[in-house]
Amino acid sequence: MTLLAADIGNSHTILGLVADGEMGADWRVATDERRTSDDWLVLLRGLLGPALDDVTGVAVCATVPAVLQEWRDMLTRHFGEVPHLVVEPGIRTGVPVLMDNPREVGSDRIINALAAATLHGGPAVVVDFGGTATTYDVVSAQGQYVGGAITPGIEISLEALGRRGAQLRKVELARPRSVIAKNTVEALQSGVLFGVAAQVEGMVARMVAELGVPAEEVAVISTGYLAPLVAGECTCFTVDAPWLTLQGLELVFRRNT
Repeated sequence: MTLLAADIGNSHTILGLVADGEMGADWRVATDERRTSDDWLVLLRGLLGPALDDVTGVAVCATVPAVLQEWRDMLTRHFGEVPHLVVEPGIRTGVPVLMDNPREVGSDRIINALAAATLHGGPAVVVDFGGTATTYDVVSAQGQYVGGAITPGIEISLEALGRRGAQLRKVELARPRSVIAKNTVEALQSGVLFGVAAQVEGMVARMVAELGVPAEEVAVISTGYLAPLVAGECTCFTVDAPWLTLQGLELVFRRNT
């Protein structure tokens, strides 16, 4: 079985072909709410080419309702004979969500929790580095989603500084030469990169302490397309799982079809 997995985030949409937990090709495109269902179909055909004909299932999770609506329409009209699954409340994930209101939790975060518990075991802390938000999700030893945290994403933080700072500007997301910067560009890069790294280490340490288990028993997992920029500056990560969400989508698809 070859599954087309789509993780539709606020800034970017991550697409990948997954077969038995193994990643094939993958793509990252901008999440544009103006795209219609036909636009998405044209985009998929352009990216996947002949491989689109080999897709035997489609699984989608989304945090952007307008885009998800267009995907539903595309799947209904153009993938009618292909089993497809949209992760939403009511879908069986096998992950108990111990939140005040479980329906408030983003589907991508539940998917990450499932993949973390299944592939790496609990307890675990998953840090997902997206452009709009960096999310922290905590999984118990029993595979329960026990909660997490959300902070502004790296890209949106850098954009806000460039937009609101009178003498600041947009800069490339890159590692500067040193923490103590010698110019404004590297000062912005240092503050964002090393600042986020310090924040991540502090947040993870607090979460592990609150779990009340030895730190060496907790899997600390980095994922998200910006993870390679930050994870190397942190000492807390034990697992690098760039395709955690897409692998989780395959797990959910198998449970529901």
